[in-house]
Amino acid sequence: MLCRLGGRRLRPRPGLQLGVPGPQFASAPTGGAKRSALPVWAVASVSAVSPGGAGGWYEALAASAPVQGAEELLLGAHSAVGLPWWGSILLTTVALRGAVTLPLAAYQHYILAKVENLQPEIKKIAQHLNQEVAIRANQLGWSKRVARLTYLKNMRRLVSELYVRDNCHPFKATVLVWIQLPMWIFMSVALRNFSTGATHSEAGFSVQEQLATGGVLWFPDLTALDSTWILPVSVGVINLLIVEIFALQKMGMSRFQAYGTYFVRAVSVLMVPIAATVPSSIVLYWLCSSFMGLSQNLLLRSPRFRQLCRIPLTKRDSDTPYKDLFAAFYAKFISRK
Repeated sequence: MLCRLGGRRLRPRPGLQLGVPGPQFASAPTGGAKRSALPVWAVASVSAVSPGGAGGWYEALAASAPVQGAEELLLGAHSAVGLPWWGSILLTTVALRGAVTLPLAAYQHYILAKVENLQPEIKKIAQHLNQEVAIRANQLGWSKRVARLTYLKNMRRLVSELYVRDNCHPFKATVLVWIQLPMWIFMSVALRNFSTGATHSEAGFSVQEQLATGGVLWFPDLTALDSTWILPVSVGVINLLIVEIFALQKMGMSRFQAYGTYFVRAVSVLMVPIAATVPSSIVLYWLCSSFMGLSQNLLLRSPRFRQLCRIPLTKRDSDTPYKDLFAAFYAKFISRK
C-alpha cells in the first residue's frame, strides 16, 4: 500500500471582474416613440415568442422570466429613486455589484487564499509520494507509464482529501462567474428590450420614450448609439485596466495563463466596436459594471478589507499593495519607454 501522500502544485488564480461580451443588441423604432439612430443591420427582431409560434433563441431569451425579473428590478428602482434613467441604471448597477458580486468576490479570494496556503504541504506530499512510487516501481518492475499513472492517481486523491479537510475546493471559487455572467446578460437584454420598445409602459409613457430623454451630457438619448465613442472606448479601457492589474499581480505565469491573459485583452478591445453598435443605455450599464469590477479588484487588495472578510494571509500578500501596484505599473508601462 502506498502511503496517503502526494500532490501537484496547484495555483488557482482569482477570476477577473470584467464586462463580458454578449449578443449584439440593437434598438428599433416602435409606435410613436422617438426613432433611434441605429444602423439597419443592427436592428434585431423584438417580437416575443408566442406559445404556438416558433422564435429564435434570442427572442426566447428576451421574453424569459429572468429577463422580465431584471426589467421589473430596473422599473422598481427607477420608480423608487425618482432619478432620470441614467441615474437609475447607475444606482441599480452599483447596488447589484455591491450586494451580489462583492460578497462572492470576497468568498472567491477566501477560497483561493486557503488553496494557496496548502501549496507547501502539497509540495512536500508530492516529493514523498514520488519517492515511494519510485521505490515500489523498482520492487515490482513497473514501467514508467504505470509508475506515472499510479503517482497521478494517488496525487489526485490526496489533494482532493486536503481540499475536503480545509473545505476549499477550487471549484467553489467559480461561483462568482456562474452568478455574475448570467446577471450581466439578463440586465443587458432587459435594457435592450427597454430601448427597442419591446416592454412595459410606465406612467402613460413607454419606457423607450423615457429613455430617449433620460440620458445626460453627450448621450441625452439612451436609445441611440454613442456617436462620440466615449462610452465604448471607456468600457474597453477599464476592462484593460482590470486585465493589467491581474497580470501585474501574477509573477511567473504559465504559458496557459499567459495565453489566457492575451485572450482577455483581445476580448476587452473587441468590446469597443461591439459597444459602439448597441444603445447607450446598455453601454452605460457595461461601463458602470466594469468600473465597479475595477473598484472591487482594488478593494480586495486592501489588507484591512481582506482582514474584515477573514481572508487568510498568504505569502504574496503585501502591507502596501497599492504602492506595489503603482510601482509595477510604472516599471512596465512608463519607465521602460
